Amino acid sequence: MRPLITALVFLALWWAITKFLPIPAYMLPTPQSVAAALLTQSSYLFQNTLVTLTEILAGLIVGTILGALAALAMSALPPVQRWLMPLLVISQAIPIFALAPILVLWLGFGLASKITLTIFVIFFPVTAALADGLRQTDPGLLHLAATMNATPFRLLVRIRLPAALPAFASGLRIATAFAPIGAIFGEWAGASSGLGYVMINANARIETDLMFAALVLLCLIAITLYTAVDLTLRRLLYWVPDTRNFSP
Repeated sequence: MRPLITALVFLALWWAITKFLPIPAYMLPTPQSVAAALLTQSSYLFQNTLVTLTEILAGLIVGTILGALAALAMSALPPVQRWLMPLLVISQAIPIFALAPILVLWLGFGLASKITLTIFVIFFPVTAALADGLRQTDPGLLHLAATMNATPFRLLVRIRLPAALPAFASGLRIATAFAPIGAIFGEWAGASSGLGYVMINANARIETDLMFAALVLLCLIAITLYTAVDLTLRRLLYWVPDTRNFSP
């Protein structure tokens, strides 16, 4: 009930602001007008929502795989870490809104540029989280395995990787929250479909209610995707302790 109560309180505050404060409708539409836009433009919004969702999911899946492979390579081969980690840090210093037009110019207005930008956004948190987890394995476990003549591959598969999964899960949660940012920035830089495209066109025509409707759908995508990933990780990593509700 807590998310529902929070949403209702937010809607009540939004309605009160538009009702009792002299704010023009083109600056802040009423909840009723946004709901009407969601209903009257449902087909148009649904088609563009599917495009954005495809970009986010494809970027998240490919970025997670590439980030995990990069972290494993850095853990197995120290020279790779010395060369790759500075490049990863430098890549995060590049503003995403400056990179988006370049990728659109190189890859076109289709899905490729948006998926690439999404991968760029989530690659670093996934790689850094898994690399830290692999590097911070309990030395006692490694020494015990070494006394049993474990090979480096078995050390990685049986000890390092399972011990690093909680850190990897944290990085994946962060990446899931950031993934919509890459897709939307790519659509703002140049696109022919998607929720970002809808928002840009609605803003140009001062259709603020439609712009807010697209924003609501984007928020629902982000919340649903994060919740699904979080619940899945909790089920898969059932042995990781959760002490959020602990009270001494």
